[in-house]
Amino acid sequence: MKTGLKQLIVILFTITGVFGNFMYGQKVPIKNIVLVHGAFVDGSGWEAIYKELVKKGYHVSVTQQTLLSYEEDVKQVNRIIDQQDGPCILVGHSYGGAIITTVGNNPKVAGLVYLAAHAPDEGESEADNGKKYPSEYQSLIKGNDGFDYINPSNFPTDFAGNVAKEKADFMAVSQTPTQDSVFHAIIHNPAWKSKPVWYMVAKADKIINPDLERFYAKRANSKKTIEIAGASHCVFMTHPKEAAELILEAAHESK
Repeated sequence: MKTGLKQLIVILFTITGVFGNFMYGQKVPIKNIVLVHGAFVDGSGWEAIYKELVKKGYHVSVTQQTLLSYEEDVKQVNRIIDQQDGPCILVGHSYGGAIITTVGNNPKVAGLVYLAAHAPDEGESEADNGKKYPSEYQSLIKGNDGFDYINPSNFPTDFAGNVAKEKADFMAVSQTPTQDSVFHAIIHNPAWKSKPVWYMVAKADKIINPDLERFYAKRANSKKTIEIAGASHCVFMTHPKEAAELILEAAHESK
């Protein structure tokens, strides 16, 4: 059989298989995952989850938004989503949850995963929601220049509980100061009202009240909510396997 004819047959079988899946409603697992970090940190915290997902054959993108303004962070994350070659699962931690609540409206986003993250409703901000469910930590420092950061002396216990001490100490001194205004951004057209949601609650979170996390999950009709006992705000770093499993479930169940 000539090479050209062989190639044509392969193409026809491929097209037939894809068309068959479409016609009979079979779900093709989503292979693109976009990870969105929160305030005071950068994308490097996703390394363990990244490795878990790549090991399973997924294409993983890690955002590096600047934390200078909510609007710019939304644009930067949208830019990464637009680069995907198909549908994706969007994952947010902490303030990253507020970002994915808006960016999740991108047509390429098939599902949302919140890991100890904010999920405000129409007209809400994460700062106002935090007042309704006060958090435990008292180490936030607001600079005269409009940037916030966490007192490095308290960072390991307040933000990075259960992270190895050497790593937590480094995170404390290398944290990214975050423009205070991002926490007061008002959310419009929250994506969780139209996209499926999965949620992970960190039961020992000092940055976001675990009851607020539970409230977010319930209000968004989370398809699955898991609670991690003893987990700090850095649950995405301390429990990468559990987080990756939740993300994989979202990838398999989203359309």
